[in-house]
Amino acid sequence: MGGCYATDKITVDGMKIGYMYREEPDEVHEWVDSGWRFLSGTESQDYIEDANNTMIYNVNTIANYDKAIIPYLYMPFGSQLERIEGTNEFKIVKD
Repeated sequence: MGGCYATDKITVDGMKIGYMYREEPDEVHEWVDSGWRFLSGTESQDYIEDANNTMIYNVNTIANYDKAIIPYLYMPFGSQLERIEGTNEFKIVKD
């Protein structure tokens, strides 16, 4: 599937993914970007703006952290999803 961005709240702190979105891939990098961005949903704007808090991972790696994302990975660019509290399901977020 390619690469993605995920915050340390997921990969270091072990939080579940609370919010995920897919944007057009970033073609600047040498790696294949899936366009997926994964957040716990608890990150502040300052936290997100600090590049030290976000890393590039293979989507498969992030799916191993939180298998609940797997059914949604082939959604189109522009998709935004939020976890339904207390479940392993996500709902589409409208702008």
